[in-house]
Amino acid sequence: MARRDRSPPENAVIFHHPDAVETDREMLMGRHAAGEGFLKGFVEHSAVDKFFCQSLEDDHAKDFARRVNAIDADNRECVAVSLGAMGSLDEVPDTLWIPGPSLGIYAWRRRLNGPARNYSICGLNHTIASDTVMDGLGELLTAPVQPWDAVICTSQAVKTAIKRLLDNWGDYLGRKAGGRLKAEFQLPVIPLGVDCRRFDLTEAAQASRFTIRRGLGIEDDDVAVLFFGRLSFHAKAHPLPMYQALEAAAQRTGKRIHLLQTGWFANEGIEREFRAGVHQFAPSVNGIFLDGRDPSVRANVWFAADIFTSLSDNIQESFGLTPIEAMAAGLPSVVSDWNGYKDTVRHGEDGFRVPTWMPLAESGTDLSLSLESSMVTATKDRAYNHYCGIVSQSTAVDVGVAADAFTALIGDPERRRKMGEAAKRRAQDHFDWRVVINAYQDLWRELANVRLRSLETGQPVSGRPAHPLRDDPFSLFAGYPSHTVDGDTVVQMRDAAADGGDRDLFRRLEQIRAASMNTFSAHVLLDDDDIGRVLNAVKTRGPLYGPQPGGNLGGGPALPLAAHPRLAGQDGVGETGAGSRSAGNRLHRRSWPGAGPEPDGSGSPGQPRCRGPQPRRTGGGGGVFHQGPEGGSGRRRGQFPFR
Repeated sequence: MARRDRSPPENAVIFHHPDAVETDREMLMGRHAAGEGFLKGFVEHSAVDKFFCQSLEDDHAKDFARRVNAIDADNRECVAVSLGAMGSLDEVPDTLWIPGPSLGIYAWRRRLNGPARNYSICGLNHTIASDTVMDGLGELLTAPVQPWDAVICTSQAVKTAIKRLLDNWGDYLGRKAGGRLKAEFQLPVIPLGVDCRRFDLTEAAQASRFTIRRGLGIEDDDVAVLFFGRLSFHAKAHPLPMYQALEAAAQRTGKRIHLLQTGWFANEGIEREFRAGVHQFAPSVNGIFLDGRDPSVRANVWFAADIFTSLSDNIQESFGLTPIEAMAAGLPSVVSDWNGYKDTVRHGEDGFRVPTWMPLAESGTDLSLSLESSMVTATKDRAYNHYCGIVSQSTAVDVGVAADAFTALIGDPERRRKMGEAAKRRAQDHFDWRVVINAYQDLWRELANVRLRSLETGQPVSGRPAHPLRDDPFSLFAGYPSHTVDGDTVVQMRDAAADGGDRDLFRRLEQIRAASMNTFSAHVLLDDDDIGRVLNAVKTRGPLYGPQPGGNLGGGPALPLAAHPRLAGQDGVGETGAGSRSAGNRLHRRSWPGAGPEPDGSGSPGQPRCRGPQPRRTGGGGGVFHQGPEGGSGRRRGQFPFR
C-alpha cells in the first residue's frame, strides 16, 4: 500500500527510555519487542525530516540518537527536547508520544509548563493487569488529561476492559464527591506492528529452514509446530492444553510432530515443569526448547516451522505480537480465541481460533489484587504473579477443538500453504509498520484538530497551584518558618569594615557558595552576576525592602528576578533590619527541570545537565538541544562583579 500524500507528514516527540526498546536482555518481554519495532518502523516509514525525543537523562537522549542513526539510511537529524519546551517552540511537533498508557504525569507536566492546548499526549497500552497500570489508568480521570489526548488500545478486548475500569472508578469518585466523572480523552484501537520484510522467504531464509530442521532432526515429512514467547505457565500461556491437543493430533495423524518451544524461563522450577510436562502429557511429540533471547533464533526459527500456535489463557496478554509475526512469516496459526488474537487471526482463513471459557462475572471478587501487597516490591511482584496465575488456572481452553485444528493442518499440507499465504497478505495489509505508523500519524493529526475545536477541562484557577498535590513549597510550608519575606522585610549590609572589608567578605561568600553542600542547588539559585548586582544595590542605595505591590525591591528600579526575593543573608554578608522578617539565605532563579548537579555534590556547580548528544542550548528557559558541534551552556563561575 502506497503512502497517502500528505504535506508535511505528521511528526511527534518520542519520550525515550532505553528500557522500552532494549531487547538484548535476560527478561525479554513483549513490550520491549514492540518498543523496538515501533522505533524502527517510525524511522523507516514516517517520512519526517527529523526525529525528536524527550528523555529524563542525557544518556537516554544519546541512546535515542544512536539507535535512530543505526536504522536511518538518510542520516536525518535527531533533536532532544527538554521537559519544559513542548508547545513553546515552533519547530517542535505538537504531539508527545509515550510508550505506555499512564498519561497522568505527562499531563501534569504540560499543565505546569503552559496551556494544555499547546500539544497532545498519546500513549498505548501493553498489559493492563498489574496494579501499577490500573492505578495509572485510574489517574486519567483526575489528571488534566484533555479531549485531544489519546490512549491507543491494541485490541477491542483491551479497550472494553479499560472502559470498564474507568467507568467503575468514575462512578466511585462521583459518589464520593458528587457529580459524575468520565474519560475526557480518546481510546482509538490501533494494533501493534510488524516488519513484514524481515519474514520474507528469501534464499537465506530457505537455507535457514534447511539448516535448523536438519540440526534439530526434523525430516522433510515431519511437522514442526512453533510456540514463541515467554515460557511461563502462570504469566503467559499454560502449556497443558497445547500438550494435550498436540498429543491427540499425533495419535490421529500418525505424523511425527516436533514442538519448538522458543522463549525463556524465569527460573529453574518453571523450566523443570515445562520439560517434564511435555514428556508426561505429550509423549508422542518431540519437545524442543530454544532460547528466544538469542538474536539468531529470534530471526530465523520462524522459517523452520510449519504451524504456529499460542493458546494464551492469561490476562497479562493484551494484544499478542507473535501471532502477527507468524502471519508475516506465512505460517497458519492455531491460537486461543483470547483478547488481541480475536482481532488478528481470522478463524478458518489465516488459521483457527480455539474457544476459551472464564467463570461468571462477579464471581472472582476475592481474587482481586491485594492492596497491601504493593507496600513491598517483592510482595507486590509475587502477588501479581499469583493473581495472573490463578485467573489463568480458572480459564479453560477447549482442548478438543484445538486437537481438531492441529489435526486438520498437520494432515493437509495444501491447506497449510493456502492459510499461510492468506495470513501473509493480511499481515502486509493490516499489521506492517508502514500501515500502523500511518494510522498513528492520522490519529496525531486528528488530535490536533480536536485541540482546535474542544474546550479544556479542569482549567487552572487563579490562586490555586497548577498541580494541587505539587504546590509551591514556599506556599505549602509557609507555616514552618518563623517569618517569610514580605513587604515589611528590610535587608541591609553589615558593616564591612568589622568583617575585614569588602574583599574578605566576598571571598568568604565565594567559599560558602563553592562548598559541595551548597552547589547541589546552584541550578535554581541566582548566579554570581545576579548576586553581585543585588548586593551592589544594597550597598549603594541603602536598605532594600521586601516585595512591594509593584514587584520591585525598595520601590526603586527593578532588579534582576525581583520576583524571587530571597536575599543572601548567610555568614553576615547581608542581614535583616531590627524587628524585621528574616530574609532567608538565597536568592532564587528559575531553571529548566532536571538541571544541576546531584545533592551528593557530583556534577559541575551551576552547570546544567543538557538533554542531547553533544548539545548546544538554543532559545530561552525550556530549550531544545540539537545534535551537533559541542557548545557551552550555563554561566562560567568567576569573580563577583561587585567590588
